[in-house]
Amino acid sequence: MTTELRRLSESEWDTWLGCAELAFGGVPLSPEKRELYAALTEPQRAIGHWDGAECVGTAGAHDFRVTVPGGAAVPAAGVTMVSVAATHRRRGLLTSMMRRQLDDVRSWGEPLAVLLASEPGIYGRFGYGAATAEMNLRIDTSRVRLALPPGTDTVRVRRSSPPEALDACEAVYARLAETRPGTPLRRPGWERMPVSDPESGRDGGSPLQCVLAERDGEVTGYATFSLRPSWDDASPRGTVAVRDLAALDPASYAALWRFLFGIDLMSVVECHNRPADDAVLRMVSDVRRCDVRLRDGLYVRLVELGAALEARTYRTPVDVVLEVEDTFCPWNAGRWRLTADAKGAAVCRRTDDEPELALSVSALGAAYLGGVSLTTLAAAGQVRETRPGALDGAALAFSSDVQPWCPHGF
Repeated sequence: MTTELRRLSESEWDTWLGCAELAFGGVPLSPEKRELYAALTEPQRAIGHWDGAECVGTAGAHDFRVTVPGGAAVPAAGVTMVSVAATHRRRGLLTSMMRRQLDDVRSWGEPLAVLLASEPGIYGRFGYGAATAEMNLRIDTSRVRLALPPGTDTVRVRRSSPPEALDACEAVYARLAETRPGTPLRRPGWERMPVSDPESGRDGGSPLQCVLAERDGEVTGYATFSLRPSWDDASPRGTVAVRDLAALDPASYAALWRFLFGIDLMSVVECHNRPADDAVLRMVSDVRRCDVRLRDGLYVRLVELGAALEARTYRTPVDVVLEVEDTFCPWNAGRWRLTADAKGAAVCRRTDDEPELALSVSALGAAYLGGVSLTTLAAAGQVRETRPGALDGAALAFSSDVQPWCPHGF
């Protein structure tokens, strides 16, 4: 039995999405989420496998720009809705969609592809590397205290509804997005995603709430959250479920955390997908009672290797020859000389010079945003030094002052 792989037409979107819904557990999206995804999906950038009139495979690619070290916003295909019907597994459908998609991304002139993986084991064979980590916290606020920086008491925290606060929150997000590699700049319409709040997704909790931090009349931070009340035999044991928290200065950041810690009848603050270097870990009195857990975050695929390496800046001057293995996108395979000056500006060109470091494109994708050290990858056997001393200089040049991070719902 053969299938046809083709670009999605607008009239096929409902069927295409239905295939993805079934593959991701069979629970239909809420009407609100379905309308939002319909508005954000770009059919000309989506593909599907069809078995007659039945859609049996899906893959989409949103048009994003992602911050890289140095603050530039680089075009990147945001890969999404990748699925294969259970009836059509082990037939090469996924591989053919990844092949077609990366060819398309290259033709669009986008040097990167990025994704958040539902199953991390899938994408390494297509050249993706885990480039960011995300931190989950479950803080026992009955036992943990905050050390507050000077100026916290000068910050006003006030309530607002998420829709009313949207413009102010987006202004804060846009300023912070320029400072942390891995953060997507939101395209028009995407600002609705982080405040989407269908009742079916609340899991017994309250509607989404929002507070703003203000200094001198200016919004300097925000937090969105919901409450999940609970009681045991002795006392209330509710949970504050934080969706987003961002601030432009330490005092505003601390004021928002202090507010969340102090909500009546709640004894736990729960956060998913915080940056791995989140400053809150240096504010709490007992980090062991914060139940810190790390997991993989954004996966990066260098589609046009030379353009991608030239798009970011480097922490120190570097001149290194890389020998890159890339069987899935062979146009990247071979030797590349990467040079960067004292300001971090880079040139990356093919060369016949002897290689100094050898690595796969997935390892290079993992290191690309500066959060995964080339030294760590070498210790794991994923980078091989062929000229003594080359690793130390390259690892320092690739590193970043801040841990890269990708918020969900971007």
